[in-house]
Amino acid sequence: MKFILGKKLGMSTIYDEKQGALNVTLVECAPNVVTQVRNNEKDRYEAVQIGLPKLKAQNSKRKTKENFSKIKEFKSEAKDLKAGDLIDINQFEVGDKVKVSGITKAKGFQGVVKRHGFKGSPKSHGHKHDLRAPGSIGATFPEHVIKGKRMAGRMGGERSTTLNLKIVEIDKENNILFLKGAVPGVKGRIVEVVG
Repeated sequence: MKFILGKKLGMSTIYDEKQGALNVTLVECAPNVVTQVRNNEKDRYEAVQIGLPKLKAQNSKRKTKENFSKIKEFKSEAKDLKAGDLIDINQFEVGDKVKVSGITKAKGFQGVVKRHGFKGSPKSHGHKHDLRAPGSIGATFPEHVIKGKRMAGRMGGERSTTLNLKIVEIDKENNILFLKGAVPGVKGRIVEVVG
């Protein structure tokens, strides 16, 4: 299994001779440090814990949690990996399909039209102040709002995963992956890339 932590740089358009213009997301994947390897004998499961070092902490000899911008554990067999090893983008190839997980852009408290795509009320006579109102939220019998009812509330800011993103190009000098399509989150947010 291939995995790495990276930072979303934003979106761009590149041109391909066969496919034409491709909308891609740039993810900068600096070399990750293996912070811990878990095994069946000690931890009862196998996993590899990696950390994305902060820029100022790369020269530090101590590998404490404060020196990493994010630490993530991936359930996988540790083939010849030990604490202190580096994981970089050389494990990926052009054409690989990956899944990318991250925290989506937070949009704050939103109404039902923006949050759930409700149509709203007709813009005719008698609907002056309730164009974007939710309408009826229940019948008379249960006498309470049913759990899970689509209503206004906080939108975004949740963990999301995008599947089957194709790696279109790899810039090995600058450690940048070019992924075809959109990736959850805002610029500068840490994302997990799993192949």
